Amino acid sequence: MLNSVDFSGRPFHFIGIGGIGMSALAYVLAKRGLPVSGSDLHLSRITQRLQEEGAHIFWSQDPSNLDFFQTAASVATESLASAVSVTKTNPGGNRSTSSRSPIQQPTLLPQVICSTAIHPANAEYRAARESGYPIFHRSDVLSGLMQEYESVAVAGTHGKTTTSSMIGYMLLQAGLDPTIVVGGEVNAWEGNARVGQGAHLVAEADESDGSLVKMAASIGIVTNIELDHPDHYNTLDEVIAIFKTFAGRCQTLIGSIDCATVRDQLQPTISYSLDVDTGADYTVDCITCRADGTTARVWERGVILGRLNVKLLGKHNLSNALAAVALGRLLKLEFATIAQAISTFEGARRRFEHRGAYNGITFIDDYAHHPSELRATLAAARLQSDNGSASKRRVVAIFQPHRYSRTLTFLEDFATSFSDADVVVISDIYSAGEANPGNISGQQVANLIGKYHPQVNYQPSLQAISQHLTKLLRPGDIALFLGAGNLNQLIPEVMAFHQTIEQGRSQAWCNQA
Repeated sequence: MLNSVDFSGRPFHFIGIGGIGMSALAYVLAKRGLPVSGSDLHLSRITQRLQEEGAHIFWSQDPSNLDFFQTAASVATESLASAVSVTKTNPGGNRSTSSRSPIQQPTLLPQVICSTAIHPANAEYRAARESGYPIFHRSDVLSGLMQEYESVAVAGTHGKTTTSSMIGYMLLQAGLDPTIVVGGEVNAWEGNARVGQGAHLVAEADESDGSLVKMAASIGIVTNIELDHPDHYNTLDEVIAIFKTFAGRCQTLIGSIDCATVRDQLQPTISYSLDVDTGADYTVDCITCRADGTTARVWERGVILGRLNVKLLGKHNLSNALAAVALGRLLKLEFATIAQAISTFEGARRRFEHRGAYNGITFIDDYAHHPSELRATLAAARLQSDNGSASKRRVVAIFQPHRYSRTLTFLEDFATSFSDADVVVISDIYSAGEANPGNISGQQVANLIGKYHPQVNYQPSLQAISQHLTKLLRPGDIALFLGAGNLNQLIPEVMAFHQTIEQGRSQAWCNQA
């Protein structure tokens, strides 16, 4: 195995190239003109974008995929040899008739990139190991890229994608032309990554598998720290240790001291808080939370900077915006420039993403899968529900628990996370590759939530949920599809059902008129 990732021209092969983190890195490398191939099981918008940038993608994970670059090199060499042979025997040609064979360029084995999601028994991965291919974790690629830029790494249990995307958008709007690698798709750059010509790289830094310790950024940001991945960590102290290592490797650390763990354990260089009494470097007051966004007055070390308008709902997104303010000011941006960018940022996909409105029902897709995230997302939905009208809109939470380990660890917290929902629908647990331990199920989650909530229903499959929603949802509802699994695949189907009802009602009205 090599000691470091080679960005000088050696090929890259990604096993599982369609993953949200893997694909972002593959896009950056392909955009830089490096040879990229990869394997995945499904065509998607993300893989199509990679193909458009020249990445070669296989639709199965097979050991033969690893031979792609060597096969291509062999074909190129044979073509060159054939061309030389034709030149030698062409009697009318003016080219050299040297009998030397073309120079044989050694074909380097591609660097194989994997994520933690790739099981050691994966046939393609196993073949790469047995054949001596240089193998790297995706975090090694990101860490290597960070060293080539003035890097901004956004870490934290919650809010990483939104904060990193907002910062990337802010630098883009400010004319700094950043390179961006995030864990969600953003319409502003039509994907989860962009390659700029500026000095800055903005990246989402993930703690889920411990690889955060590899990141050494010019500027690190930590939004909060909680236990979220019990499949990897046994205790919160283990998570804190990872973040401490990350903080120590960053030249400057920006952190939210609204999180006591960040405040006490990391002691950030630059702090931010939603509470002016904390004495943070960046704070806010005069906060107004509305159905269409949040407004606040921003302070910088005791001096008023001005008003900040955030389109994204909820105080948690105001906190994310304040992290962007702190970063922007550190980079010497005028507050007016920062505020203008933040006021037009529309968020990343699957972060309270508005998918459509049919038959008077609003459909929202959100990645929330931790109790803290569920509470924040449902509180934001409640803002839209309590919009000042005479009758409140129902908030219908459709939740797919993610991973057996997480569900079991936070079972009691999940039970009390749905107070802002009027109706709760629970699916079975999305395994995310974990084996079923047999001691936890979606039915148990629903039963426990039912002890604290009057309207909870369990549906064992996606098909059952879809059928249930055709009867449950009614005009005026806000339907939130919550979870990090595949629950959101139902949204188009459910929307289409209500679109048909809406069209039928419209046609009936026209006929009467």
